[in-house]
Amino acid sequence: MLTCVIRYHIDPTKRDQFAQYARNWGQAIPRCGADLIGYYAPHEGSSTLAYGIYNVESLAEYEAYRARLSADPLGRENYEFAQKERFLLREDRTWLCRVSDPHGAFQPKGTS
Repeated sequence: MLTCVIRYHIDPTKRDQFAQYARNWGQAIPRCGADLIGYYAPHEGSSTLAYGIYNVESLAEYEAYRARLSADPLGRENYEFAQKERFLLREDRTWLCRVSDPHGAFQPKGTS
């Protein structure tokens, strides 16, 4: 399993447009075959960094997913929306693989 982390630099005056973009991907990405973890917009701290995170089985599966996403009507519409509204200033993709398996259960501090 590979995890793609997309770091977006967004126009801080267009956070609403980024939120709409994220909601659209929330529909299109799972439909096209990736496991969407979520999109994250600025809340505190930097007002220009946002993230999108999803999983795919392999880079070969990623290529097939990208082809499906490009053919998806909402996917095409969302690409065009981003180009028209110009709220994305830059995007960088990082590919990660989880190396911490197995995970233990989360235990809040002070409990056992």
